[in-house]
Amino acid sequence: MPIPKPQLYPPFNIVRLSHVELLVTDLGKSRAFYVDTLGLQVTDETSDVIYLRALEERGHHCIVLRKAAAGEARHLGFKVFDEEDLDRAAAFFGGRELPVEWVERPYQGKTFQTRDPQGIPLEFYCKMDRLPPIHQQYALYKGVKPLRIDHFNVFSQNVDEAVAFYNEIGFRVTEYTEDEESGRLWAAWAHRKGGVHDIAFTNGRGPRLHHTAFWVPTPLAIIDLLDLMSTTGWLQNIERGPGRHGISNAFFLYVRDPDGHRIEIYCSDYQTVDPDLEPIKWDLKDPQRQTLWGAPAPRSWFHEGSLFSGAELTDSDLAAQPIIAP
Repeated sequence: MPIPKPQLYPPFNIVRLSHVELLVTDLGKSRAFYVDTLGLQVTDETSDVIYLRALEERGHHCIVLRKAAAGEARHLGFKVFDEEDLDRAAAFFGGRELPVEWVERPYQGKTFQTRDPQGIPLEFYCKMDRLPPIHQQYALYKGVKPLRIDHFNVFSQNVDEAVAFYNEIGFRVTEYTEDEESGRLWAAWAHRKGGVHDIAFTNGRGPRLHHTAFWVPTPLAIIDLLDLMSTTGWLQNIERGPGRHGISNAFFLYVRDPDGHRIEIYCSDYQTVDPDLEPIKWDLKDPQRQTLWGAPAPRSWFHEGSLFSGAELTDSDLAAQPIIAP
């Protein structure tokens, strides 16, 4: 399936990805991972929930950790330009007979929740409480020094259909992987904010959250995190990397939190602001697609992900497989 032409005048204006809520079984362990080890900043916490932001962010939170009986992912949050766009977004999803539920969310203004056609739970808002800047308070820079949330990656049971839908609401594909035998998409990366992606789709049993990524200052921050995790009891939570992706050119590391939620630490991708930028095509069997240096990803990277609360899972009918590490 060919990549659809960019929709430069979508029905509503999404600014960027914003936040995710993760259900966790032990807030103390999760706090030790996200705050003490990764270095995210607490903006509020109770006995049931912790709100976090990264060091460059002015919004109240980019990740919410909520205590629950099982580790799952909830809504992926996106910020729209203004309240008129929020109303247009709600009308768009309602017109597609997708659920629209207006909800009260702490630290956010008018907000609605919905699901995309594949069942991914989404949340849209336009205003979030602003906090004072802390990006020059260098005493706060701990762990991997996370600067901002960068993207989501989700398992999709049909990447072609996912790309077509998100293209319609203004996401532009920057890079994609095609299965040469079937001519179908195996993965795709799409953005709103001018990086390589705000959201990516990976072929597999879905919908599930593959990972949430945070941008860090330099690859050296990733090396520092590896030294820290390997000497403070988190060695088994290091899953993949460090390395450099072929797709996106980013330097990366994948780690798992205490409930198995996958977090990517990410830096050094490239700007994609031009609306006529042509997407880059990769072959599924290209060994440099996953890692520019040729190292394949482990099996867990292709098969394990976080369940979305309330989502019905469906197997992908595209059986093509990339190169997998033994």
